[in-house]
Amino acid sequence: MKGLIITKFISWNVNGLRACLQKGFLDFINTQNADYICLQETKMQEGQAEIPIENYHKYFNSAEKKGYSGTAVFTPHTPLSVVYNGMGIDDHAHEGRMITLETESFYLVNVYTPNAQDGLKRIDYRMQWETDLLQYLMELDKTKPVIYCGDLNVAHQEIDLKNPKSNRGNAGFSDEEREKIGILLQSGFTDTFRYLYPDVTGRYSWWSYRFNARKNNAGWRIDYFIISDRLKDKIQRADILSDVYGSDHCPVLLELDI
Repeated sequence: MKGLIITKFISWNVNGLRACLQKGFLDFINTQNADYICLQETKMQEGQAEIPIENYHKYFNSAEKKGYSGTAVFTPHTPLSVVYNGMGIDDHAHEGRMITLETESFYLVNVYTPNAQDGLKRIDYRMQWETDLLQYLMELDKTKPVIYCGDLNVAHQEIDLKNPKSNRGNAGFSDEEREKIGILLQSGFTDTFRYLYPDVTGRYSWWSYRFNARKNNAGWRIDYFIISDRLKDKIQRADILSDVYGSDHCPVLLELDI
């Protein structure tokens, strides 16, 4: 396929970047040669740890509360712009949950979606986040195609988690959250993994630390690459790298000829 330019994206909830650095993070990253590395739940301020990845720009959006939430994007490319609170809404500006990079040909939106929490205590905020985010993504999409990724804290379909019946109504698998991602995917966006593998089961990106969940593959697929529909024919690979350890999540990967 002469002339194809493959752009490689990795997204990973590292559950504390400083901890993950001690668990093989650099070994993994240095083998990937990725164009964009999107991290969630970094739990650190910029400069709190040395991250020796050569020739990469590093962009951090840290929560005001130390040791909590946070996102980062590492890339060897120079973006046209980097925006840390793209939605422009103060309610969403304090937990470091979003970074948007603009390139010549697309927007990259890295997100750590708020968890609805036990008993759905934070479901109202989560719903407002989803409403505002959809409007934001659709506005971006009017200008350039969007690559939206991160820990989205929702399993969309029953095949996206091991035990759907016992988890129905829990955070991450409530009807409200599932409806919101469904609306997103009906609004001009494509779940890249399900586009390639619509019926595959047993592929997860997060496992509880309890009950030997990872060993037993009792997991959830809650980490995504979601793209503008007009990019879906450019998907070369979408994968879940479940053999990579270092967090309770594993990385997910997307390759586009873009």
